[in-house]
Amino acid sequence: MHLIWFRNDLRIYDHTALWHAAQSQQCLAVVILSPEQWRLHQDAAVKIDFYLRRLNLLKAQLEQLNIPLVILEQALWQDILQRLLALCEQFNVRHVHANIEIGIHEQQRDQAVSETLTAHEIAFERYEDRTLFPLGSIRNGSHQPYQVFSAFKKKCYERLIVDVPSMYPELEAQAPLDLDISTFEFDLDAFAKRYQSQNLQKIWSVEDADIQQRLQHFIEDQLEYYKAERDIPSLDGTSQMSPYLNIGAISIRQCIQALFEQHNGYFQIDDIGQQTWLDELLWREFYQHTLHDFPKVSKHQPFKDNTKHIQWRDAPKDLAAWQQGQTGIPIVDAGMRQLLATGWMHNRVRMITAMFLTKNLLIDWRLGEAWFMQHLIDGDLAANNGGWQWCASTGMDSAPYFRIFNPVSQSQRFDPNGEYIKKWLPELAHIDAKSIHEPYAKNPDLKINYPKPIVGLKSSRARAIETFKTANSK
Repeated sequence: MHLIWFRNDLRIYDHTALWHAAQSQQCLAVVILSPEQWRLHQDAAVKIDFYLRRLNLLKAQLEQLNIPLVILEQALWQDILQRLLALCEQFNVRHVHANIEIGIHEQQRDQAVSETLTAHEIAFERYEDRTLFPLGSIRNGSHQPYQVFSAFKKKCYERLIVDVPSMYPELEAQAPLDLDISTFEFDLDAFAKRYQSQNLQKIWSVEDADIQQRLQHFIEDQLEYYKAERDIPSLDGTSQMSPYLNIGAISIRQCIQALFEQHNGYFQIDDIGQQTWLDELLWREFYQHTLHDFPKVSKHQPFKDNTKHIQWRDAPKDLAAWQQGQTGIPIVDAGMRQLLATGWMHNRVRMITAMFLTKNLLIDWRLGEAWFMQHLIDGDLAANNGGWQWCASTGMDSAPYFRIFNPVSQSQRFDPNGEYIKKWLPELAHIDAKSIHEPYAKNPDLKINYPKPIVGLKSSRARAIETFKTANSK
């Protein structure tokens, strides 16, 4: 018997570990739910709800393949060894298959599992599945990992020109197994009620048809305009594939194949929109490889060691104002309220809100990183950490510390008519397009139900530059 262990890879199509496990024609599946581990990793309730809804669908899809699914609940990963071993022994499992997970805790868990299973003569096979290229395979001339995205991207382009990663064949159903898994009955619906977000389930469907439709609509109707529209938060100009990639409802190979579908999966760039989305997928790749090559970034450490000396402000009231969208900076507040309402935030606005927190408020990026993880439906350790450290000028190939977004200028440029602001800040809906970006600028005594800015942008920018300059001199 072979066992496929699903983690953040909830699909039956183009699934590396599942494809290998299913070749045995005697395959059993397992998912281990670890609520205490989710809490420690600060996973958002909306993300868990999304995951569990997808898991319910996966169970039905596996039934069509005659692959029974066992669902186990174990609070912490450190306690799963005996449960997993007992499952293997009960059903005479000799091979366990799983896709590699990159975080330091995930790697420690898998190492412990490997040692335990090997001691009982059970093979534990792990596969590359989350990235386009195997972890550790993108190296410079000195065989070292890249620390600059442009050089990393160039190497990826060279690899893609030779071979665009292809998808695994669709699986056929195996013969029904004579297994009694009744002792592992699990009420997934009752478990899921702890995390249900009814208002968001309509926004984020877990059905394969809807996911594919979203991807195809983006490729066929939006990709041509992606370069021009991706930074405009009032438009649906981005693919919004990140939640699905994060829980593995779709694979990165499916995305890259869709991108080159017109050329039968061969690398060819036809327009700037196609190239721009490819570059965004490679930023995701870059951060995944960074997490693997530099484990310290998953230990709440900055990539740049000298930035450990930054004197962050202890400002709980300012932090709370930022978290709740009450800073008095409309574009920032609109983004934070979008996050609270939908579990998602437009990428341009993520950068604006993150840089405002770390530079203008001079609050530790780790507090912002944690808040995003606690609320994002697409909360991914690698991408979230990479993005925050880029904005905070502490990370890999990050923005220079003196490059600080002016949120008002960003708002005027990317939301010129205030459409995004008006959607998420209805109290400003009556303000004209010219004034909405900083409503109190020309009329300090304006009577509206909206806070005045909690910080001066010019003075706080100067404070940030001086603080970073001092830290860099140590």
